[in-house]
Amino acid sequence: MLFENTERKQLERLRKQEGRLPPGQSLTLKWPVLHYGSVPRFDPATWGFQVYGLVESPLKLSWNEFNALPRVQITSDFHCVTRWSRFDNRWDGVAMQEILRRARPKADATHVLVHAEQGFTANVPLADLDRKEVLLATHHNGQPLSGDHGYPLRLIVPHLYAWKSVKWVRGLEFLDHDEAGFWEQNGYHMYGDPWKEQRYSER
Repeated sequence: MLFENTERKQLERLRKQEGRLPPGQSLTLKWPVLHYGSVPRFDPATWGFQVYGLVESPLKLSWNEFNALPRVQITSDFHCVTRWSRFDNRWDGVAMQEILRRARPKADATHVLVHAEQGFTANVPLADLDRKEVLLATHHNGQPLSGDHGYPLRLIVPHLYAWKSVKWVRGLEFLDHDEAGFWEQNGYHMYGDPWKEQRYSER
């Protein structure tokens, strides 16, 4: 335990020197589990993923169809609003830009409301999803995501606080306006930039 704490402090100091640790954050070597509600049950026979709203080509994919899409591997950092950061996570999944290429958002689409199991939602500007490091992940560090970390599918948006990296994703709704999701309706910031410490709403 003492060795682990010493290693953690050394790594935290290094990440801070590298400019990778946002203000108010602490490095963790673990991966804490945080979510609202229970872990949903996954049935690959009934699971589906949809892309709809302001898109030219709506998508409706089964689990097998989703897994047939081209796959990518991305390494990125992960910053939780509860003040911990986990570095150099290796994610495997489908690039968001692949989804955007297929769905073709309409010119008036500006935001996406991410829909997940149990009615959970989160809002993300379309421009923040249209980045090469953003993906819909099925694996973390070479292993399938565990249920409590979002299996079978988790959105990963590395440059925003981790509540925007929605667990158990089932759909993307393209909108011409910003619409508060679950945590945003409950006091969290509408955008969530960890470098500006946009943790909570100023309203």
